[in-house]
Amino acid sequence: MGQMIFYLGTDDVYWLWDNPPPHPLFISRRRLDRYRNYKPAQQNWALDSGGFTELNLYGEWRTKPSQYITNIRRYQNEIGRLQWAAPQDWMCEPQVLAKTGKTIELHQWLTINNYLELKHQAPDLPIIPALQGWHPDDYLRHIEMYQQVGIDLFAEPLVGMGTFCRRASLTPVQNLVHRLHNDGLSMHGFGVKQDGLPNIGNQLTSSDSLAWSLTARLAPGNLCGTPHRAKKCSHCRTWATRWANKVVSKIGTGHYQLAWQL
Repeated sequence: MGQMIFYLGTDDVYWLWDNPPPHPLFISRRRLDRYRNYKPAQQNWALDSGGFTELNLYGEWRTKPSQYITNIRRYQNEIGRLQWAAPQDWMCEPQVLAKTGKTIELHQWLTINNYLELKHQAPDLPIIPALQGWHPDDYLRHIEMYQQVGIDLFAEPLVGMGTFCRRASLTPVQNLVHRLHNDGLSMHGFGVKQDGLPNIGNQLTSSDSLAWSLTARLAPGNLCGTPHRAKKCSHCRTWATRWANKVVSKIGTGHYQLAWQL
């Protein structure tokens, strides 16, 4: 496997066409929808469906698959350089389950059903499947559920690993990634950042994070060391780039040891 691709998350859509950072970008549909007009991208990027926010707000997906497909086609035509798009998956964090009132297994089936519908309506679009779960066995079961409907995730060019944010440093999660990597699964880790990349970064095809912005919001002052109008660096390209460079430098630097058997 080559160097993992790190997608720098940002709420600032215009970074795509206005002096973009050196890292590909990860941008939410919910942010893109705030713009009436787009310009051609000057950097590669991937699309976040905005599912975590939508499910937390409404307890369901209110954006129809047909509308999501329309959005993606517009992004392709007017922005370009879109590498792939996340599906409208159903995350499995406890807070999301509490909001929807559904089980992990039902979230998994809903994730599969959405992927099937998106690919049926738009087989040409680069929409990737996503694995969801909470415990390692949940993810293994989800793979089997995909197989039941005729989808071999190990044959897919990229599979999103959901509900990983803030959990990539946990040994069970790392063991799961190593096992699936050894089995041949090409994975994108949603929200995997500095805490997990030293041990699992070289097992992933790609990952993304917006944590640089939160770090800047919580900091007492300017982090980049250069003057700008805003007091914080939560929308600062200099700080975002420096943070991303540090993240990438940590990929594969850990010393992984199997400490928990599946």
